[in-house]
Amino acid sequence: MSDTSTAYEPAVVVGVDGSEHSLRALEWALSVAEGLGAPLVVAHVRSEALQLGAARIASLGTAPELPDTVVQGVRTVVEERGHRVPVRYESLDGSVTDALPTVARGARLLVAGSRGHGGFASLLLGSTSRTLALTAPCPLVVVPHEARAAALEDGAEAGRVLLGLHPEETPDEAVGFAFEAAHHRGVPLEAVTALRLPPSQAALLAAPSPALQVPPPLPLADDAEELLKEGRREQEERLRPFAARWPGVELVPVVVPGDAAGPLVEGSQEAGLVVVGRHHRHHLGTLLIGSVAHAVLHHAHCPVAVVPPAPVESRT
Repeated sequence: MSDTSTAYEPAVVVGVDGSEHSLRALEWALSVAEGLGAPLVVAHVRSEALQLGAARIASLGTAPELPDTVVQGVRTVVEERGHRVPVRYESLDGSVTDALPTVARGARLLVAGSRGHGGFASLLLGSTSRTLALTAPCPLVVVPHEARAAALEDGAEAGRVLLGLHPEETPDEAVGFAFEAAHHRGVPLEAVTALRLPPSQAALLAAPSPALQVPPPLPLADDAEELLKEGRREQEERLRPFAARWPGVELVPVVVPGDAAGPLVEGSQEAGLVVVGRHHRHHLGTLLIGSVAHAVLHHAHCPVAVVPPAPVESRT
């Protein structure tokens, strides 16, 4: 299939650099694009050396433009695999963290590998992916770099969707994205809400045992069950309009004491996608990802979607 313009339909955009990690992200993005019937844009930000060389050649006259060997190699991979949607290839200049968000404006998704060339093996998430999680203008999906073939054997559409839900802070866009993803995949949506419950007063007053280097976990307060019940009520209230919009999605509500990062990371071993929100910092208006999203991005065993809220001006 030849390249086709994607100007009139939101595309799935994937950033590639020729590394094994970006090729895994490319395969995931192509599978998702085919599932959605959306065009795919494969974007490569040329190296600084190539950008400088091209500028030097251009300054000397009308010499041929330097070929982008990464795009040429990726194009060969895609064409040998075959595809059922239009695919367009982009060679970009500038920094990766500026160029990819620019090309992804108006896109359905921006997909990236968790690390690219030159990443340290001990790092689960590269600096580029961390920055894109804060700046992408559309949902960013980070595909994990480790060889987790078992999680991807049945394709990008396999496995349930996990949503990390804070009833007051998670943006509607993240909740809607999770429901829509579960709908398109035909899988259940598990919404995980965690509550930080106070320990019992008796446990706080008790003297720690001198034989213990680390104090044992504190028992929960006597009204813990009432707090969990209230948490379940708040979660159900927050999810109700979305469940009505997507009545075919099987919703699995989960409310647990503690922090949501642990259940989400553990659940990601058998999930197809984890969804977390990016939200506005109060009073400052800047965007950030919280500790749960940060932990999930670093440790999840399946792709993680970080979904930004709608721009402030579109809410007014």
